[in-house]
Amino acid sequence: MPHWKSHFLRLLALLQRYPGLIAAFGFCSGVASFILVDRQEGVGRVIAVLMLLSWTWLLLEGLLTRSAARWLGLELPPKLLHYLTQLIHQESLFFVLPFFFITTAWNSGQLVFTSLLGAAALLAIIDPLYYKWLAARRWLYLSYHTLTLFAVLLTALPLLLQQTTAESYRLALGIALLLAVPSLASSLLLHDWRRWLAMFGLLATLGIGGWLARPWIPPATLWLTDVAVSAELQQRTPGRSLQQVSVQQLRSEGLYAYTAISAPRGLNERIYHVWRHQGVEVDRIALDINGGRKGGYRSWTHKRNFPETVVGNWQVQVVTETGQQIGVLRFKVVE
Repeated sequence: MPHWKSHFLRLLALLQRYPGLIAAFGFCSGVASFILVDRQEGVGRVIAVLMLLSWTWLLLEGLLTRSAARWLGLELPPKLLHYLTQLIHQESLFFVLPFFFITTAWNSGQLVFTSLLGAAALLAIIDPLYYKWLAARRWLYLSYHTLTLFAVLLTALPLLLQQTTAESYRLALGIALLLAVPSLASSLLLHDWRRWLAMFGLLATLGIGGWLARPWIPPATLWLTDVAVSAELQQRTPGRSLQQVSVQQLRSEGLYAYTAISAPRGLNERIYHVWRHQGVEVDRIALDINGGRKGGYRSWTHKRNFPETVVGNWQVQVVTETGQQIGVLRFKVVE
């Protein structure tokens, strides 16, 4: 056996003996990537590329293993291939979790999606659950596989291609659905036109559901670094942040909603400040931000025109073009 083969097999045996190592490495690389992206370092993009390359392995697993056996004489047993798939799931989920944890609005429906990713990451490192419960249920395993890929694409695409959140979401959803086709086809056993119709109907349902669920999914690479509701703004810096405002002050001075948003370098994004009174939208103001500033891109809206009735609870939601919430500012107007 060639010298490099023996080292390769010994490495695989070591990982199989200590599976916690790859989970720990995945989590550490995810945190490191988040910090590097936040500091506008190119290494974060390199890690994102490695994540996508690992998914290329999953997609071309059969072709690559046959080529390895034919040209290199390296036979990989099925058990080892399943183990490599688990490693990629672990690494991918622990890579994306820091991004989603920092960008999640925990008092919104985004809690559901991020909690689901956290549960998926735990499932990936508990072998009895992963192999005996998850892998034994093919439909559930395919759903798990698609969810992980979707989360990786949402994180990696803005870093690599400087796509907006809206563009990344559409592309990630399209790729996830496209790559789900072979798995669905093998599961449904397409013998007649009814099964073909069922597959396309299921894909359409998944696509519509994924698009409607976008307010529940955090924008993985956009997060607030500073917020304030203030009566004044000087040299792009807000005054004292207010939790409570009188009607007189609101009418005479108006209010500034100030946000500093961290975004990857080179990313140009349109966001909105959505002013709501008692849950009802009053105004929606567009803002264009540019990524790259360490402290976050500073933006604000100054609202002076308010409806006749202003007393009560107010919110300024910071959302993307697709309706994904980045954060929310709250204040109360009193007599």
